[in-house]
Amino acid sequence: MFYIEIKQNWPHNGAFRLYLQTMNNGRKSYKTSIFLTIISISLLLLSGCSSPGKISPKAYSYTQQQQIIAIAKAQLGKPYRYGGKSPRTGFDCSGLINFSYKKAGLKIPRTTIQLYREAYPIKRSQLKKGDLVFFKINKRKISHVGLYLGNNKFIHAPSSGKRVKIANMNDKYWRVRFTRGGRI
Repeated sequence: MFYIEIKQNWPHNGAFRLYLQTMNNGRKSYKTSIFLTIISISLLLLSGCSSPGKISPKAYSYTQQQQIIAIAKAQLGKPYRYGGKSPRTGFDCSGLINFSYKKAGLKIPRTTIQLYREAYPIKRSQLKKGDLVFFKINKRKISHVGLYLGNNKFIHAPSSGKRVKIANMNDKYWRVRFTRGGRI
């Protein structure tokens, strides 16, 4: 039986050292190995650099997805308002998404970039109703989000002076700006 333990060699030089504890005739014995120490510390450091990756999205029920879409569609014609997040004052793009999910009893991030970072990446060919669709309007960063309705259609709050509407992802304007889908 053995296990690996990392200890600080305190009284001597303060360095960390890896010990391999083995049981030999009922007695504990410690062995140290420079090779094991280097490998273990390297693995430890590399694991710190890795990212956990995207966690698979929550599986919302068909009813919840339909409810999110129905809530968003009920906002058709509402005015665009930067920072807006309610039917009374108007919506910006992420405000519409956040409002729709919240009314369906689901908590999601508020801003487009937060949604983008939290959403599980989805290719365009794998989009399902209720997924988010992200766009780079100014070509430098993700700056727009909509809610996918199926059949290449999505609902969104476009920009100042416009109203919540349904758009077609095959329109050249949206097709060239589409970045990816996302599932929350």
